[in-house]
Amino acid sequence: MKLDPVTIEILSNKVVAIAEEMYFALKRASRSIYVKEADDFDVALLDTAGDLFGHAASASMNFLIDTPFVPTIEAVPDLEPGDVIITNDPYLSHGLSTHLPDIHLIRPYFHGKKIVAYGWCMVHSTDMGGAVPSSIAPSLNEIFQEGLRVPPMKFVKRGKMNADLLGIIMANIREPEVNMGDIKAMLGSLETGKRRVGELVERHGAQAFLDAQTDLLDYTATKARDVLRRIPDGTYEFWDFMDDDKVTRIPLRVRVKLTVEDGKIGIDLSGTDPQVRAAYNVPTDGKRSYWITIRLTNFLTTYDQSMAKNAGLYRAINAVVPPGIMMNAEFPDACGVRHSPSLRVSGAINGAIVKARPDLIPAPSAGDLIPFALAEYDALGIKRSVQVIEPMKGGTGAMKGQDGVNGRDTSLNNMRNHPVETVEGDMGIVFRNYDILADSGGPGKWRGGVGQLITVEVLRDGGSFLARGMERLRFPPYGVCGGKPGGHMRAILNWGQVNERELTKFDQLSVNAGDTLTFMMAGGGGYGDPFDRDAERVRRDVELGFVSREAARRDYGVAIDDHGAVDEAATAKIRARWVKGDIRADFDFGPEREAWERVFDDETMCELNRRLFELPKSIRQDKRRWIIERAVPDLPLAGKGSLADVLIDADGARRRLKQAMAQAFDDKALS
Repeated sequence: MKLDPVTIEILSNKVVAIAEEMYFALKRASRSIYVKEADDFDVALLDTAGDLFGHAASASMNFLIDTPFVPTIEAVPDLEPGDVIITNDPYLSHGLSTHLPDIHLIRPYFHGKKIVAYGWCMVHSTDMGGAVPSSIAPSLNEIFQEGLRVPPMKFVKRGKMNADLLGIIMANIREPEVNMGDIKAMLGSLETGKRRVGELVERHGAQAFLDAQTDLLDYTATKARDVLRRIPDGTYEFWDFMDDDKVTRIPLRVRVKLTVEDGKIGIDLSGTDPQVRAAYNVPTDGKRSYWITIRLTNFLTTYDQSMAKNAGLYRAINAVVPPGIMMNAEFPDACGVRHSPSLRVSGAINGAIVKARPDLIPAPSAGDLIPFALAEYDALGIKRSVQVIEPMKGGTGAMKGQDGVNGRDTSLNNMRNHPVETVEGDMGIVFRNYDILADSGGPGKWRGGVGQLITVEVLRDGGSFLARGMERLRFPPYGVCGGKPGGHMRAILNWGQVNERELTKFDQLSVNAGDTLTFMMAGGGGYGDPFDRDAERVRRDVELGFVSREAARRDYGVAIDDHGAVDEAATAKIRARWVKGDIRADFDFGPEREAWERVFDDETMCELNRRLFELPKSIRQDKRRWIIERAVPDLPLAGKGSLADVLIDADGARRRLKQAMAQAFDDKALS
């Protein structure tokens, strides 16, 4: 039965209001700073088919709407009133959870003896055990190292908690009291949802409530496809790079083929590199996943902010995700830092849409999220804690007619920053810098947003920093339509001191009182020729600290005098020498990527991956590493050397690559 438009609108607002109340019930009752301040959690109502139909307007993670709930629900049959399902296992939940710190709870909501909906919530827990505090480190290579796995099962049965399971969880984690506080907050949120759904059903009737679930998804699906029709029909291919997998120095490539036909979108990831022996694998179960559709979620919700946010957003989107690639991890691949390759998928889809219609979408954002954590003992050296200091982010990309946003990258989610006072009150650190980073935004007629600059000082001995997700040390966000790339990300231990040290990716960094750690985050890509930027806007950027005087002259051709005003004569002279032919009409990837692709071009890498996938999974990475290190034996660490320098003889490197591939595959045709 189709409900009338007025009833649909009323019920749509009511289910969002229920999800909103669930959201704030969880947030206010939670214990961990990462949940109560950063909002690394989510809640929703699911329909009887297991699809999300009610999502909180305040939630920081719209992209989680595209989550596969059904396999977990089906794995726990014979649900009764008062039951609650729990899981955190990426493989046994078939991609509901995608790394072990994400704890998911699902509760059926009954009307009489019939399920009329489900409540769902997720929190990123402080710790789930494993090899390192917080459970996540880049170089872990099996999920067994990443913590306790909880398959889909009943955590609460008929209103009574499973004490044995709870005891196992609490015995295996480093922050049992904090985690228990968050779990209780989740259970309270689900109880809030139960009460409100019951009231809604009593008011409007069970059948109207069930009909609304179907009608809301259908309505959103129709509106979403209208938005997707803005992308011209065609096939668009694009790829983006991670710096490396930490256990090697070799860049990783995520490749997308985007097919568009009358608002239907196909995402083919077949050319993506194989899974790695590190934590950069994404457990999607070979299906469309929120880690694949993030960029399209942002696109859809930007161009139509009136439509209800539910699973109907994705009805016109499908994905091809072959087994064994980074974006389709296979058990027991580690997957703790699964957001890093997913951000490169977003960058690749972004580039594909730019190819289709460049005024439709911004240049890429910094595309980096670094949950920066501290494991430490208290002042008495007795109790150990693990807490996230800040979810570090860069800036967003510019688009036609608009600069990027500074220090705020929403390409993944809209998590909040932690208030400095809260962090300093809870942890043995003090902030020495909390600023924006000048010149990190990509130059352009419209400037990319600048990244954050944060320095913290350690107050106690015996601690360790953890910073998963460090990227953009080597490959910056690309510029679009004449715009320049954003800046690189940097991490520096003891910046400005005699023992200063530039850092690359690390698992744990041991620190003592007096040590400082500085993060300089990348900015977003620029859009349009920077020499076309209005000189007064450049002057204003200098005044606000977004652009230095030197960069104003070098990147924008704008001279600023000693009084902070535009020197119009000098500016005209500099800009008159500018050669338009030096501007890239499409994409400016920067010298590192351009040097890499002069050797490892698309055709060669597609062929290499094709040959690698003919081999057993157990030897693919060994073979890949052997081939690439033969071609580039002096490959530098990301952030500690230039690919442009070591690949200056591109022809020689290509010859070595061809010889190595022939030898590795025993293929005379390649030699």
